[in-house]
Amino acid sequence: MLSSPPPLADTSAFSIADASRRVFRRPMLSAPVAVIDIGSNSIKVLIAARDESGNITPLKIQAIDARISAGISQSAPSLTDEGMARGLEAIRALLVTAADFKPAEVVLVATSAVRDAANGRDFCERVQRATGLVVRILSGEEEANLIGRGLTADPALRVLQDFYVFDLGGGSLECLAFRHRKIEQAVSVRLGCVRLMEKFVADPEAPLSPAIAQQIAAHSRDALARSAFTFTLPAGSNAVGTGGTLTTVRAIFGAREMKPFEETDPVIKISELRQLLDVLGEMPLARRKQISGLPRARADVFPVALATLIAVAEAGGFAAYHHSVYNLRYGVAAELLARGAI
Repeated sequence: MLSSPPPLADTSAFSIADASRRVFRRPMLSAPVAVIDIGSNSIKVLIAARDESGNITPLKIQAIDARISAGISQSAPSLTDEGMARGLEAIRALLVTAADFKPAEVVLVATSAVRDAANGRDFCERVQRATGLVVRILSGEEEANLIGRGLTADPALRVLQDFYVFDLGGGSLECLAFRHRKIEQAVSVRLGCVRLMEKFVADPEAPLSPAIAQQIAAHSRDALARSAFTFTLPAGSNAVGTGGTLTTVRAIFGAREMKPFEETDPVIKISELRQLLDVLGEMPLARRKQISGLPRARADVFPVALATLIAVAEAGGFAAYHHSVYNLRYGVAAELLARGAI
């Protein structure tokens, strides 16, 4: 049986918030916007503005692990009352954070857990009654395209022309292919780490056995092969990875090396992911929760997420992921800031 979802936890201290949770004081910034991303595993806010060069400038990033997606692997998933309560509590907390920046616009978007749940719209109505804000439920295609838009705002990726993007969440994996920096493919695959944990892991408190890791990998490769996504870019094209798993990998490596997040290498070799899975997979959950850089609320799904990303890389023949923090929230922020009135 699966253990109960972890209690609501503010994880802003472990992820890119380590690097970006500071206020940038630059002249000539536009009025800020706030984007709250209601994900399957965590709920996150980005407050951002556009500078005089047109670049998106993050003013604040914060994440809270709410795990609203318990039960997402069921044939007819439904959000629990406890999960919806945790989600609403997290949204309220992040709205308080956003209010300090007096954003010109606040947008709430929801992804796999809400769009797949039979009562997802009921949850959105509950959020609207409590906050006065409408939740925009993104389709898988919309989510993937907004992730792509966010990635193109990353200054570190401006030299890339042809590349893949993989964003692993709790409920789904968004897969994109860029050719000449234009989105050629945008596909959402039901390979989220919470979904796969519920499907394959009988006891999250126990170590993840190599046999179960192999089952997860085989399922991931098969799901990719059956999806509409294809690996058609020229050989040697880069793979960009976004999402909490690779952020956590960098946080773990930074803790080992006693480096702040922003000084860790954004290029993460697949061999490093395999070594990390070998080490953490042998640990029971209680031991994983003690690993520096690994948030306690993510410790149960983390080995599953590693196995999934490794399988995706093997399917595409990639030796590494180039990690970027410019993800869905940046894409939504870019959409808002491009309206011109802000």
